[in-house]
Amino acid sequence: MKILIRATNWVGDAIMALPALRAVRKRFPDAEITIVARPYVADIYRDQEICDQLIPYDPKGLHAGFSGRERLAAQLRAQKFDVALLLQNAFDAAWLAWRARIPERIGYARHARSLLLTQSVPLPRQGEIPAHEKYYYLELLRRAGWGNSAKDETFIGLRVPEEKRRSADEFLSKSGVRLGAVRIAVAAGASYGSAKCWPPLRFAEVANRLQSETEAEIILFGTAAEANVSTAISAEMPRP
Repeated sequence: MKILIRATNWVGDAIMALPALRAVRKRFPDAEITIVARPYVADIYRDQEICDQLIPYDPKGLHAGFSGRERLAAQLRAQKFDVALLLQNAFDAAWLAWRARIPERIGYARHARSLLLTQSVPLPRQGEIPAHEKYYYLELLRRAGWGNSAKDETFIGLRVPEEKRRSADEFLSKSGVRLGAVRIAVAAGASYGSAKCWPPLRFAEVANRLQSETEAEIILFGTAAEANVSTAISAEMPRP
């Protein structure tokens, strides 16, 4: 069986979907699994041993506009997938699977795309599943009939190759992080505005408490556009 999975678009959502992706791999150990993902999400999934093939989807470059999406659809069509599992909620994800002529297309019934799905899965109502986002993706598997192993795949962890660990250790050491100290990373920014973010002062309060109770090294990171958020947090920390 050949399975196509359309990954979520954002890094945080992609991490939350890892338990579901591992559950698919566990349920179909002999299947050929391909994931279509934004380039920065593909970079994360590349080391996770959850698929046989990664296809980067670049809507601002190679796959821009209608012709670009048709190019990707033709590439997928040529691989003759048996089923598409859409973790990404948008209409575009269903349209792409439909244009790729994948006979079975599974996803949540969102964004007026149900007519493009062969299995349109009702959204969980409030209180039906735990609030943590990972259960949103695991529930899709359960409702699609793929859920026998989902309950065993709830841990979120990233596999990091040893060479990348060594590279990170060298970078952190050069940045002044103490060798052997507990390291706690804080990503305080978010795309599309501050309304989605906790106030910097609150992050600083938590970071200061963690430092006082654990002697941990607090590492602030984010994109260049979020540098002002990290600056505001570190300004409230005696030992940033």
